Amino acid sequence: MELTKNPEKLKRRLSSVQLIVLFYLSAVIVSTILLSLPIAHKPNVELSFIDALFTAVSAISVTGLTVVSTADTFSAPGYFILAFILQFGGIGIMTLGTFIWILFGKKIGLKDRQLIMTDQNRSTFAGLVQLMRQILVIVIVIELIGAFILGIHFLKYFPTWQEAFLQGFFASVSATTNAGFDITGTSLVPFAHDYFVQFINMILLILGAIGFPVLIEVKEFLTQKGNYSYKFTLFTKLTTLTFFILIIVGALFIFLFDRNHFFADKTWHESVFYSLFQSISSRNGGLATMDVSEFSDPTLLFISGLMFIGASPSSVGGGIRTTTFAIMVLSIFFYAKGKDTVKVFGRELHPSDIHGSFIVITTAAFICMSSVILMTFLEPSFSIIEIVFEVSSAFGTTGLSMGITPALSTAGKFVIIALMFIGRIGIFSFLFLIRGNTVKDNFKYPKEKVIIG
Repeated sequence: MELTKNPEKLKRRLSSVQLIVLFYLSAVIVSTILLSLPIAHKPNVELSFIDALFTAVSAISVTGLTVVSTADTFSAPGYFILAFILQFGGIGIMTLGTFIWILFGKKIGLKDRQLIMTDQNRSTFAGLVQLMRQILVIVIVIELIGAFILGIHFLKYFPTWQEAFLQGFFASVSATTNAGFDITGTSLVPFAHDYFVQFINMILLILGAIGFPVLIEVKEFLTQKGNYSYKFTLFTKLTTLTFFILIIVGALFIFLFDRNHFFADKTWHESVFYSLFQSISSRNGGLATMDVSEFSDPTLLFISGLMFIGASPSSVGGGIRTTTFAIMVLSIFFYAKGKDTVKVFGRELHPSDIHGSFIVITTAAFICMSSVILMTFLEPSFSIIEIVFEVSSAFGTTGLSMGITPALSTAGKFVIIALMFIGRIGIFSFLFLIRGNTVKDNFKYPKEKVIIG
């Protein structure tokens, strides 16, 4: 009782991970209240508590799965409320929180820096406040440029400039934060043959998902002064290479799996844009230029795998993340070659990173597999493909769906809510949240090998 009366005592008592989760839970509660306000709804539209909660979690986790139509449910003020929530979810609670603290002249103390470090998956205190400023500026600039370009282009689609720029603004925020929400009512299906709109959205999706550290290093590279050669970090090299390989391989396999099905009657340029856009969006974007349920089962399972991998660390995305996937593949490759270490780009990976990657993948696979089994029991009317797709989409905070989200039972909605929340805070934060304090062993047993494989 005393702790609840004294926020500073509570702040000192809880770990950084517990505080971050508490902040996100608080953001979900506030978002649920805001989305439940009558001003946020269109006339004669009512939003139940569970639907408001589901939408709030989907927005905070920038997933985009919806149990109600955003376009038919929310008013113009509701769109702006939703866009504001997407900013919190996409950029991160601590990024916007730090900006607000700076505006009010608050000193950023050690505990606050620990929270920033946890929220942004950083391993050092160095330059954290400057990092928050750079992230905020970069994301807002990207969103404003995207909103202006799309708003101008949408003038030919919408009757008034106000509606055109509202659509452009929301589309830019949704794409940059990889939220997957739309106010067209049918995602980007109306622009299935407008390659300019698709191209701009793909650029925004990539900029949001590739990782804030990558964007900052690219900015520093472009603005460097002097004749010295700028060196990118191993993280930037590894995550960028993996990110774009996954885009190309994803587009290629989507086309190959469906070349005699969905793409059978499509022109070459339609096939290229459908495949490329879906490959990019499946990694965390959640926007679609077609009904994904039209794809064949192999393609849907492959897309589920892309959603499970997700975006890069320290980005707006979820999933196991690109570097985790890359480290797993490299570890298997080097082990098969009889190597005890993993070397890439002239550097040797730290054993703790390799160990951590396999923990993340194993835990994520267990969570998703358990969720599929539970959802199959709770939602017997849906096929296993539909459930696997929905679970992967929620965990990867992607937002793509085969159309079953609005028909989920209340229990099914809570399973998806939990997956979206875990996907947003990350596997490591989830494990740190449920584990106790680290206890140092006072003694060790003799080591003994066991048979594996």
